[in-house]
Amino acid sequence: MVEGERSIAAVLTDIVGNVQQIVRAEIRLATVEVREEAAKAARSAILVVTGGVIAVLAVAFALLACVYVLGTVVAPWIAALIVAAAAGSVGGTFIAVGMKRMQNVAIPPPRTMATIEENIQWAKTPHR
Repeated sequence: MVEGERSIAAVLTDIVGNVQQIVRAEIRLATVEVREEAAKAARSAILVVTGGVIAVLAVAFALLACVYVLGTVVAPWIAALIVAAAAGSVGGTFIAVGMKRMQNVAIPPPRTMATIEENIQWAKTPHR
């Protein structure tokens, strides 16, 4: 071996060390990005939940108004039953449609799982 040249073992050791540093850096970056996105999602979720609560209250008052309107035509208790049946039918329909659509949701995501499996196979395969 010529003086000043490193052995193959030393070069390979450096390569493995560099790859480990890159992987660690990628993991740190991913962790930071996930935390940032989680914080954004939390702030957004608070707004969505607040808006949802206000929307539910608005629907409740609209249904109450329907009861009062129907109460001018029929007895108030009959008006309340009619509005409750109509709201229950609409809600039941939404639940049924939502449950049917939930059956089409794939957990875990199939493309991500395929990519992970490909990466695992690639990592297991000896490379030159």
